Order: sequence, then C-alpha cells, then structure tokens
Amino acid sequence: MPNLISQIDDALTACGLMVRGAVALSSEDHAPNGPLGMPARSVVLVGHGGADYWPHFERWRSTQTQDLANPLDAWSRSVLEEVASLVGARALLPNDRPYAPFQQWAIRAERLRPSPIGLLIHPVYGLWHAFRGALLFDAEIEIQQAEQLNHPCAVCVEKPCMNACPVDAFSAAGFAYERCLAYVRGPEGQHCTGCQARNACPIGIEYRYPASVQTFHQAAFAGL
Repeated sequence: MPNLISQIDDALTACGLMVRGAVALSSEDHAPNGPLGMPARSVVLVGHGGADYWPHFERWRSTQTQDLANPLDAWSRSVLEEVASLVGARALLPNDRPYAPFQQWAIRAERLRPSPIGLLIHPVYGLWHAFRGALLFDAEIEIQQAEQLNHPCAVCVEKPCMNACPVDAFSAAGFAYERCLAYVRGPEGQHCTGCQARNACPIGIEYRYPASVQTFHQAAFAGL
C-alpha cells in the first residue's frame, strides 16, 4: 500500500489532525478487529500536537445540537470514519470498549515515554498533544520505524510538574484522581482553567493549548 500513510495524513490535515505513527500487530497483541472482523494486523494512530484541531472542531460543533454528549469524541469519530472509508480501515477511539491499548501503541509508534505525572511527553510538543483515535487495517502496511527520541524528563532536574498542583495530586505513588476531581469540582476549582502541573512543564510551551481549550478539557474531565 504505497503512500498510504501520506494519503491518510493529507486527509487529516484538513481537520487539524495528523498521523501520529503506526504499529504492526501480531497475534500476541490480541488486537481489536479490523474492518473484516478479524484481528487487525496494523494500526495507524491519529492525533495532534498543539491545538490546530480546535477551530475545525468548533466549526463542526456550531452545527450540532447544544446538548450533544461528548462532542469532541463525536467529532473525532466523524473525521476518523470518513478517512477510514477512504482507505479501507476501521475507526477506533480511545473511549471505545473494550478499551484498546492506545498508550502502549503510542510508546511503540513514536517511542514516547511517560512524564513524572503519567502523561506521555513528546520532545517537541511536550505534554500538549493527544491521540484522538486509530485506524485499524486487516493487512500489514508499510511502516517506517520511528526514530529514537530524547526523553526531556531525563535531564529535567527541578521537575516543576511535580510541585505545581495545588492539592498535591501527583506523587511518586501515582495520580490521586479523587483528590484532583474534588478540587476541580469544588469552589476553588471554578477559577482553575487547566492542569497546573501540565502547565508547569517547560517543554513545548509554544504548543500549549489556549485557555478556552484547557477549560473545555477540564470541564469534560470533571463531568461539568
């Protein structure tokens, strides 16, 4: 399938998204089914670095009902399914059940590693990137091996991300989800426009999501 990745990337660019790597799958991966109902042999990850996707999502959202549940997932699905129909793939989202191992795929596809707060960090985009979905293929496709990337956290001495949270939700023990959620849902959280730990990271600050985008994601996280 020559130029398949380029074809997918070109289609995604019109929506502010891009190919975020690809992985060949074997029987040991227990992969989700491809378009023909058999375990997929290849997966192409779709996402973004920075918030280039946001204007496209906002325009689409303005054409939908105001009470649409999970609008970003709905938009992502509409984009991925359209691209999937062009290239003979099956679209899959991170929230689809049973959950697919998106984080493991991302580590294999782009050789990313977790930051101290658990999010995968990219050497260019920092913590300001995401995977919106994947395209599953029945057949093996030509995949270029990802280059080994430098892990910025390895040379970060101060680790500001670990000290910025107002309720100390991040520690060596992991992420205190309930503590974070209680803060965001409480009166103090009403003035919080994004994860302060994420904002404290000095990598990729030019790709930092605008305040409106961070507010949207925080409200979705808190179920507000």
